[in-house]
Amino acid sequence: MKNFIELKKVKKTYVIGEQKFNALDGVDLEIKKGELVVILGPSGAGKSTLLNLLGGMDKITSGSIMIDNQDIGKYNDKELTKYRANDVGFIFQFYNIMPTLTVDENVNLIKDVTKTNKESKEVLKKVGLLKHADKFPQELSGGEQQRVSIARAIMKNPKLLLCDEPTGALDSKTGVEVLKLLRQQSDEDTTVIIVTHNSLIAEIADRVIKIKNGKVEENKLNSHPKKIDEVKW
Repeated sequence: MKNFIELKKVKKTYVIGEQKFNALDGVDLEIKKGELVVILGPSGAGKSTLLNLLGGMDKITSGSIMIDNQDIGKYNDKELTKYRANDVGFIFQFYNIMPTLTVDENVNLIKDVTKTNKESKEVLKKVGLLKHADKFPQELSGGEQQRVSIARAIMKNPKLLLCDEPTGALDSKTGVEVLKLLRQQSDEDTTVIIVTHNSLIAEIADRVIKIKNGKVEENKLNSHPKKIDEVKW
């Protein structure tokens, strides 16, 4: 299978005063389409920087970053905005949903930034929130609010779903339900990348990438990923 994501010698350098800091330092990386990928590493290792580059929220300093045969490292600001709007879904630890809008209105916000042939009710049914469509976020549990953010992300049918600690603020039972939704997206051929400190999530991944000091320490396929209910959370 051809690589969906391919990074070659990617560097991301930040300048702080007179000091230069390589958040990513010559990263080589390959990921196949439809894989569920878990990225592990200590704080400050470069995980979030990598996620920001893949999502077009930041620009590389050098190297190349190919996604679906497009070198997004060469994109200008307008091209990156279009890429983020059309091709990438984002899910964060804190849900980033609008408190003054209903669940249905939050999900339909996507229609303001990109064209989609999906209907919000269809997506809400998929994530188990159809009966809550007219509720406001403060009327929902944390897990339900995270499912709203997932619904909003998949509303545009993204090629790439980027998740930064998506279960970090949830209890283990609720986290399992969120992971099942993410696995479902992967099974439907969306490439799902999860950045996490929780090494247990690696047990369900198709690919596990470990990052340390801005470098890829390990990038391995999981030949026998566990089913989510098999993991001792």
